Amino acid sequence: MIKFILNNQEIETDLPKGSTVLDFVRYHKNLKGTKIGCREGDCGACTILVGELKADSVKYRTQTSCLMPLANAHGKHLVTIEGINKEDGELTEVQQAMVDESGTQCGFCTVGFVMSLTGFCIDDNAKTNEMAISAIDGNICRCTGYKSIERACSSIVNRQLLIAQNANILESAIEREIVPEYFSGIKERISNLKSQNQKPKTKNQKPKAFVSGGTDLYVQRPEELVHSDAENLFDNDDLRFIREAGEFIELGASTVVTDLLESEVMQNLFPLLYKHLKLVSSTPIRNMATLAGNFVNASPIGDMTAWFLALDAEIELSETSAVADGLSPNTRTIALKDFYLGYKKLAKREDEFISKIRFRQDFTHFNFEKVCKRTFLDIASVNTAISLSVAAASTGALIIEQAHVSAGGIAPVPLYLRKTSDFLRGKEINEAIINEAAEIMQTEISPISDVRGSAHYKRLLARQLFTAHFAELFGVEAEPQN
Repeated sequence: MIKFILNNQEIETDLPKGSTVLDFVRYHKNLKGTKIGCREGDCGACTILVGELKADSVKYRTQTSCLMPLANAHGKHLVTIEGINKEDGELTEVQQAMVDESGTQCGFCTVGFVMSLTGFCIDDNAKTNEMAISAIDGNICRCTGYKSIERACSSIVNRQLLIAQNANILESAIEREIVPEYFSGIKERISNLKSQNQKPKTKNQKPKAFVSGGTDLYVQRPEELVHSDAENLFDNDDLRFIREAGEFIELGASTVVTDLLESEVMQNLFPLLYKHLKLVSSTPIRNMATLAGNFVNASPIGDMTAWFLALDAEIELSETSAVADGLSPNTRTIALKDFYLGYKKLAKREDEFISKIRFRQDFTHFNFEKVCKRTFLDIASVNTAISLSVAAASTGALIIEQAHVSAGGIAPVPLYLRKTSDFLRGKEINEAIINEAAEIMQTEISPISDVRGSAHYKRLLARQLFTAHFAELFGVEAEPQN
């Protein structure tokens, strides 16, 4: 039995755990404010708020309900547009800002924008124009144009809907009627739900598959997953962590991209973390997409796969049968760069799943580059990442002691550039070395022409992005090549 709170109502359902939250709220609860758009997590029309008990408070994040398995709602607070509307029919201040700035025309997308901006009002992000606009990066409007919506964002910030620093954000949002009064009791109600029962187990004692965030699987196989016996790992606390472990950083397989953004460990290690991860999909998808899911999907242009390949990461694989029996699983560890054997072919047995990721924190420089047709919420044409350990020689020259380079969109698999990485080690950082390394990289890649660009274009793009690493990190620019 799946139990959660939907708006102000406690829900118990034995519907298939693989059905989507979008279908549940629309067809089983007749809450038609949440719209059906792309069913791929791209348009944001189905955006809802998902509240989860963290430490001593409820933290809300936006998620696209079209990709959210019903199992992932267990023990949480789900909020649709009906759950923030005022009982007297008046508009909330977020809704009023959209009206005042002419931020809606046909209205189909408006609900998603309102939910995203309401989430912005009750999250822990800085209340700036930049962060308000960032909050709606997963919402697409096809008729209004974005300037009026950006003005609504600015209006929300300028009205100072959220209180002074150090105040309780949720309490102040309730006081301002940004969200209803019943939000004040959600923490206790979720606590009661969690104390009453555990997360529902699959009927399949030895699951053949696993689902975590669902952001890839529910695009590829939505109908199949509704009645699937796949084990849901998204809320497995044993798989959701970021920690230092000696020379390593360890991450649970169900860690989502937003967890990286909010982690002090990652912030300290990656000074450009926000700039880089802002290029990965959208806020609602970053709130759902897990690292292991990105790796196992094996997309040749997976952003987080390229990121962790450049960190020379290792992955821990655990046996599914032991987990189903409640035992400590047998594990083995392999390098992520050895995980991809061919297109969508993995060095993983059917009875294994990724349980942990780790990488050494011995690098001095890291950079991530990506080019796609849209700046945000798009799949890369080419992406690439690099980590370097650099030391100064007695002459003042910068010498590369360790190097790991990856690229996506230029081979059938996410590619660790072994020859390029080997060449860079021991070399001085200068224009000649960068150009020579770029030529070696060209011998390792094999792009094809597709809707995201011709093979020739991708070769040029890969070279430019590779040299961009050194321009960004060291101010060394290599001459463009034809």
